[in-house]
Order: sequence, then structure tokens, then C-alpha cells
Amino acid sequence: VKTEEKSNEITAIPELLDLLELKGCLVSIDAMGCQKDIAHKIVDKGADYLLAVKANQEKLHDAVQSVFTQHLLTQPESQGAIEQSRGRIEYREYHVLDSSLLPEYLSSQWCGIKTVGLAISYRMVKQKKSELEYRYFISSAELTAVRLASAVREHWGIENQLHWVLDVTMKEDACLIYRGDAAQILATVRHMALNMLRAEKGKTASIRRKQKIAAMNSDYLEQVILVGINAMDKN
Repeated sequence: VKTEEKSNEITAIPELLDLLELKGCLVSIDAMGCQKDIAHKIVDKGADYLLAVKANQEKLHDAVQSVFTQHLLTQPESQGAIEQSRGRIEYREYHVLDSSLLPEYLSSQWCGIKTVGLAISYRMVKQKKSELEYRYFISSAELTAVRLASAVREHWGIENQLHWVLDVTMKEDACLIYRGDAAQILATVRHMALNMLRAEKGKTASIRRKQKIAAMNSDYLEQVILVGINAMDKN
């Protein structure tokens, strides 16, 4: 859904929600979408929300942060998960608390709120500065730490596997073509190209590398297109 001119995702998200069948789903949205009306719309559609909380909701953010500060000071030592991959070490830890710990005047403003969440991540990468991050969430679902962890990881999986690839590999954010419907058309073409390249399993190469091979080898380009079309037919 395209955002209106001189606007942002806040106006487009409700329109997108109207198009989707969400009953029974957990809908995760970045801090931009942490809006009372959006939370209400999700609940009205029979779904639950998981909204990231940042400084754009200052009072809510400060309250959630305060609740978890007290929680971390009083609870026993936590158990997190450590991952190592390609010179990178990451530690992740997740906490959930009942929303009744928030001030009543705040919790009453958020439709159906039941849970507040915290994701702690610590990342060490060779030759780079280490990073420690605290991310806060609110949800209308009665989440466990395990379900919060799964939802947060799946949310960022979309960012990393789709939006990051479109931006870095296909230079989507650098595209300055906006006349008429051109931006939407090109976005659709990029998605089709990405799906076709991923459907082609013959080359164990990155998306960027597959693009280069297809540009230089018409036989491989034809193979990518045929595999992509067949994959779409199956779906």
C-alpha cells in the first residue's frame, strides 16, 4: 500500500489492515505503527498486536522501561541464547510481564493490552564496536518469553530477508523514479525478480551473484525465468 504524499506509514497501515484477513494472527509492527487507532483496528479484526515501543510514544516507553528496570533488578539471573556465525557472536534474552504493572491511565489507552515485552540483544562483531540493545513491546496477546522471542525473530526475518535484500542488492531505496505508478510497478518487478532468483536452486550463490550471472549468461537467465514461472504456477 502506497503512502500518501507528504505522509508516512501511519496513514497506510490502516488501509493495509483493511485488506487482510487477520483473525487469529499476531500482527507485529515497528515503532512507527505503535498508534492507539492501529492497535484498536487490529483487535477489532479478531487479531492480536505486537507493537515496538520507542520514543515516539514517550510516556508509554518510559513506563515500560521503568517496569523492566525494576524487574531486572529483582529477578534471578536470566538464561539467554548465544549464537556464533561468521565472526559474529550474539546473545539474546527475552522477558514478558503483565500489563497491569503499567500505570492505569496508560494501559487504559491501549485496546486489549495484556503483555509488555523486553528483548535484550548483545552483539560482538570482529573489528567493530560491540552493541547492547534493549527493545520494548506491548501486546494484546498473553505472550510467553518463548512466543515473544519467536515473533520478534520472525519480524526481523522479514526485514533481513526481504527489505534489506531489495535495498542493498536491488538498490530500491536509491531509485528516484516516482512518476505516476512507476514506483509501484518497479517494486512489483523487483519482488518478482527476487522470487525467481530464490526459486532457482541450481546455483549456490547469493542473490547479487545470481543477478550478475543472469546478466552475462542468457541460458541461465532463461533458466531463472522458467523456474520462477513454474514456482508461481504451483502457488
